[in-house]
Amino acid sequence: MTASTMKKTSFLWMAGTVLGSLFIGHQAFAQSQDRGQNTGETTQVSANLDPTEKVMSGQSQGGKNADNPPNLYGSPYDRSQKTLGTVRHPFVPVPGNESLFPESFNAWLKQPTMTGDWGGLRTRLQNMGIVPQGHYLQDTAGNPTGGRAQTTRYAHEVALGADVNFAQLTGRNFGMFHILLTERTGAGIGQQLPALNSPQEIFGSGETIRFTRLSWEMQWNRYVDTEIGWINTENDFAQSTMHWGMNLYCQFESNAICGMPQALASNSGYGYYPTAHPGAFVKLFPFGDERMLVSAGIYNVDPTISNTGYAWKMWLHNSTGAYLPFQIGWHFGGTDTKGRLPTNIKFGGYWDTSEVKNVYSQLAGFEPSGVNLGNLPVDKVRGRYGGWFEGDQMLQRDASDPNRSTVAFLSFTWGDPRTAIAPYYITWGIVRKGTFWNRPNDTISIGGKFNFVNPKLGSYVGQLQEIQGGNSGLLKPSGEHAGEINYGWRPAPWLTVRPGLQYIWHPGGTNRYKNALLIDFETGVSF
Repeated sequence: MTASTMKKTSFLWMAGTVLGSLFIGHQAFAQSQDRGQNTGETTQVSANLDPTEKVMSGQSQGGKNADNPPNLYGSPYDRSQKTLGTVRHPFVPVPGNESLFPESFNAWLKQPTMTGDWGGLRTRLQNMGIVPQGHYLQDTAGNPTGGRAQTTRYAHEVALGADVNFAQLTGRNFGMFHILLTERTGAGIGQQLPALNSPQEIFGSGETIRFTRLSWEMQWNRYVDTEIGWINTENDFAQSTMHWGMNLYCQFESNAICGMPQALASNSGYGYYPTAHPGAFVKLFPFGDERMLVSAGIYNVDPTISNTGYAWKMWLHNSTGAYLPFQIGWHFGGTDTKGRLPTNIKFGGYWDTSEVKNVYSQLAGFEPSGVNLGNLPVDKVRGRYGGWFEGDQMLQRDASDPNRSTVAFLSFTWGDPRTAIAPYYITWGIVRKGTFWNRPNDTISIGGKFNFVNPKLGSYVGQLQEIQGGNSGLLKPSGEHAGEINYGWRPAPWLTVRPGLQYIWHPGGTNRYKNALLIDFETGVSF
């Protein structure tokens, strides 16, 4: 892309998203100004998130409890009729005798966050509309058998951020400002096995400090939300449903499941957490509630954004094109604890305008060094496309305690056969919340993935093997599949300890290495 084309693209991108947002929201904004002086009856936005999920700023709990429907689509706003026109919440009294340290160990374990209320400062900030966030995550995994060699790897992530609610801060509904910084370090076991998808959900993206979100989000009314700034696609497209106030997919340590179907990242310019890309989206709620969602967005595509040296890179310097996703979703039934068992369904697709090499350019990554790959038919392709389906269904809810229930999910991702390394990709899982009689918040999760490598690569290698004979050393790529089982122990609202097992069939997508068994251990802490 030439410099002049880049400048035109940047200008059109910025102008289009800003003007589009203003056009859509003009009338709604005028109405919200008129109603902005009134205070709704919503409760305070909670800073307590599942400590082990890949937290995106702005996925805070809204409304009165974890049943609130906005969680289904990651919206931080209460979309109920009584709060239309304002997202303010009543002030919470600050305890006069609040201390910096809890009175006892048991009191500490009952706090919503590890660091508590900071002597009342956190409550004062939230009364002002400033909701601080922070977490520490660590993923440790070792393979006692299988793979290229036996090893153990540790990686962690520390994040700090805040959501600023301008309605609470100024009395007028000027939207929300999001900021999130993440720091990652450590090593990934997926590079040693090898594995097509990282078994550790928080390893990757340069292992450095970077902006993960820096944006302005606006709820124009109960029908329209928009956001613009430095964001990642994973926060709003093909994202997991929220159940029990937790990210359903991220009840698994494997990055093959956690966050979103990982084939979207390997097949296209989909912007994944914790990277941040210039982007914007619009979400439409046709019925003014959680029953239906229609959304579309535009995000910059930058293949270098996950590199360590580009951690603070802003704007469109290495843009190869634009990622254009769209999505439609439906919610049926009640909430997690009331009404009919809930069902959620989403369909989506994308067009990536980038010019990239076709799938044959990735064959060398599957083969030993020094083998003869012949005259690879590598060519460039302008534009990639694909789509996804996601669904989850609550299977049962305990009659004696509706806070205990079981949810199953399934996703299917399809990618452009010309360029996609994984044109067919499936994830599935079953998560049970409430295990033993005295463990209502613990979880047990069973799930897995089916990662089918593009059959064009297998066909090409098969032809080469016939030509070169049996001693060619070539490996026929086919796919990599995996399963995981884990137990999520939650001794405190701010602490999750998750031991588990993973089993990977055909590590690296070929038969070169034996199937691998992984013992993993994950810890999450909300500050």
